Amino acid sequence: MGHVYIPGLKVTEFELVQKERILPLKGDVIVSIGDRVQPDTTVARTFLPGKIESKNIAGLLSIDPEDIELYLLKKVGDSFKKDEIIAQNKGFFGLFKTQVKTSFIGTLETVSKVTGQAILRAEPVPLEVKAYIPGIVKEIYPDEGVLIETWASFVQGIFGIGGERFGTIKFLADSPDSILDENKIDETCRDHILIGGGMVTAKAIKKAESVGVNGIVTGGIEALDVADYLGYDIGVAITGSEDIDLSLMITEGFGHIPMAQKTFELLRKYDGMEASINGATQIRAGVIRPEIVIKQNEPSNEIKEKMMAKMQGIETGSIVRVIRVPYFGRIGKIVGLPSELKQLESETYARVCEIEFDDGTQATVPRANLEMIED
Repeated sequence: MGHVYIPGLKVTEFELVQKERILPLKGDVIVSIGDRVQPDTTVARTFLPGKIESKNIAGLLSIDPEDIELYLLKKVGDSFKKDEIIAQNKGFFGLFKTQVKTSFIGTLETVSKVTGQAILRAEPVPLEVKAYIPGIVKEIYPDEGVLIETWASFVQGIFGIGGERFGTIKFLADSPDSILDENKIDETCRDHILIGGGMVTAKAIKKAESVGVNGIVTGGIEALDVADYLGYDIGVAITGSEDIDLSLMITEGFGHIPMAQKTFELLRKYDGMEASINGATQIRAGVIRPEIVIKQNEPSNEIKEKMMAKMQGIETGSIVRVIRVPYFGRIGKIVGLPSELKQLESETYARVCEIEFDDGTQATVPRANLEMIED
């Protein structure tokens, strides 16, 4: 039987998840190969250069630039405290002195006798990289980071916002199409990852943030509600760096779209389990999907063999999602894979799949408009 590969979202109960945890600058790796780590375990750390500030000492003190060193109270390389005086003139009869003070803790980096400028640099900013997922350190990249590996249930979404977080799954949906509103959220949701149904409202997200929720997973959301929550329109090229206190993952798309039954049942099965979530999304080169990761024990050989068999690609019976109108967001089963090109309404020719949706209706859809839901 022939197979076709279509890249798509993963919704799988057992996946060997690997995550590279890399520093932005060279630093120190503080774990070893074989170490077991938790999501909040620091695996590497470095220091980012502190901000710099230029002070026009000569101008502030009304002196010649070449005489600047006569008025400095610090030498190049000396450290200083916040609001410390680093330069001053002699004033009149020792009175009415003009002083130059610092606005942060740092070091006097350079002084120029040509311009009369002094460059001040703030203290280096410590930066730590956390493990993000529980697992085992499989590889060390000296001075850069590590590779962490774990068996997990792994679910990807189609859109998200917010960065890496972790918490306990709390199921709040009665059905795949139920709406997660603010009335379902209270103090018991603190530090949890909430699972909704077909949609979450802007009011619900705001309340979730106010009570300390770490993440929300739901089928759909109105695009206007995303803007309402963030306070600005968001681009679709890349997300994940928003200044918010929770992460949001949308599994199906924009609007009120019921969560796929398979996704819904998988997440409900692990209600009360610890999970990691990341809302970062990138749709350009180097695609990044929002995700939720739930740690599992290593599966049996039988399950591994089934996993390998399904890695070949889609075939008759595979479950896919349509990612273009007029069937956007609908999930169906492949019932036919014609090998010949078919003419579309646009009068162009393309390879297609024949799909049967849950309600029994069928459609012929270009393969480029499909996204595989991987087991």
